[in-house]
Amino acid sequence: MPSINYAFISSYLKGQEARLVTSEHVDSLLTTSSIQDALATVRETDVGSYLEELPVRTFDYLDECLWKYLAQRLAYIEWFKLVPQDVMKTLRAYRVKYDIFNIKAALAGIVAAKRAKMIPMGVIHNNGLLDELFNAESVGDIIPLLIKCKLEDYVPIMEQYKTYEGKRSKLQFIEIVAKLDGEYYKNMLNMARGIKDGSILTKAFGLVIDLTNLQIISRAVIGGEGLQAAEFTIAGGYEIADDTIREILSLKISDMPTRLENTQYSDVAKEILISYDKTRSITAVDEIIEKHKFRMLKEVLAPRVLSPLVLFWYLILKEVEIRNLRLILKAVEDGVPVQEIRDYLVL
Repeated sequence: MPSINYAFISSYLKGQEARLVTSEHVDSLLTTSSIQDALATVRETDVGSYLEELPVRTFDYLDECLWKYLAQRLAYIEWFKLVPQDVMKTLRAYRVKYDIFNIKAALAGIVAAKRAKMIPMGVIHNNGLLDELFNAESVGDIIPLLIKCKLEDYVPIMEQYKTYEGKRSKLQFIEIVAKLDGEYYKNMLNMARGIKDGSILTKAFGLVIDLTNLQIISRAVIGGEGLQAAEFTIAGGYEIADDTIREILSLKISDMPTRLENTQYSDVAKEILISYDKTRSITAVDEIIEKHKFRMLKEVLAPRVLSPLVLFWYLILKEVEIRNLRLILKAVEDGVPVQEIRDYLVL
């Protein structure tokens, strides 16, 4: 029976992959000049058929609807009766990333005294408490919501940040954000170790952690932040150990490729160096990291079937699809030629 159940969900998700927005769609989108034309270009895709039915064609409305669409797709998977427990464990653990995003948004809103936009997904949203999180005026308002939603693992971090009330610095905020991310990845790694093909999923998360840390390190080295940035990295990486992180933080950006030459990240560091030397823009780091993250995860996860990994890869594909569409639709509404944002897209 387990193999039959995996066959069902694998077949369904692989079928859904065939209805994604592809690089060919993106090539066509590069020439569009209106949101209506852009939506027409992706009409035959799953997300395109959803967007086509919407009555309003402004970016802000479509942006919110894209997240609602993704939430519907995940809820639809949960609705299936023949989904193996390991698949459900993966989905429920992964979905907490949206809670982390929303918690960070709420914290940023409290610091800036300005409400931050949230994503209508995650455990807090599913419990009908996202509005309460959105309206939180203090860290103390957030903690009870985490308890109600059984997100207690994050309460001690919030309690720590609560002690900074009235004397918070930017670095303390960044530290708490890093700890929230670290706790999330720790929970994901623990979950992965207990499921089918867990060793492969553990490797995938290790790669994500490595690349996230490389992003933090690169930005810190460029910005001259020094060793203090080590406090903002995440434990549990695949190849980049804590001592390596501290060593790299003491180097120049030009020395990073050599220090990483015995890892699979040497070419990533070289590309960051070349792009930064050319543009002098720190955003080059983020663009390059996102593209290599997608490439490496594809190599690890895309070939897997009859496994919980087929869901994890589907989630990544859908998030990339949503990310690309949001960037394209925003550019179209702002009158920016889509060709100019091509380098920001993950293809």
